[in-house]
Amino acid sequence: MANRVVHGGNLAWAVRGFRLFTETPFSHLLWLLLWLVAAVAIHDGVLSPLVVGIGWLLAKTVPPRARRFLQGGLIAGGPITVVAIPMMLRQGLDPPAKALLLQDFRVNLAYLLAVVATICLLLYALAVARKDAVRSMVGRLGPGS
Repeated sequence: MANRVVHGGNLAWAVRGFRLFTETPFSHLLWLLLWLVAAVAIHDGVLSPLVVGIGWLLAKTVPPRARRFLQGGLIAGGPITVVAIPMMLRQGLDPPAKALLLQDFRVNLAYLLAVVATICLLLYALAVARKDAVRSMVGRLGPGS
């Protein structure tokens, strides 16, 4: 059964790829190729080194218990920001009738990053509470129990 699902998915990708190359103007395909190359270059040349650098800085300045939650938030927030930046830069360039989404992307980005930060903070608080609960349990039972 799983084999059929995989083959069905491969067939769907093949049909979509065929339609992409046969029904899309060549100039659009060139722009798509340029966009894909630029996305890889931005990811590998800018985003990844930036995330590694900030992670290294966090490793030097933040205590280990909090560090993993901050690094997780950084890893989650980076791609969200990278996806939002082009939308923020293009906002207002198209007429309202042609624009796909009429939203304030800066506010939406702030909301999404606030959600990521809140989740990281809640997970950190949960880890601290769990560690303190275990510590107090061990303290009541005594070291030899």
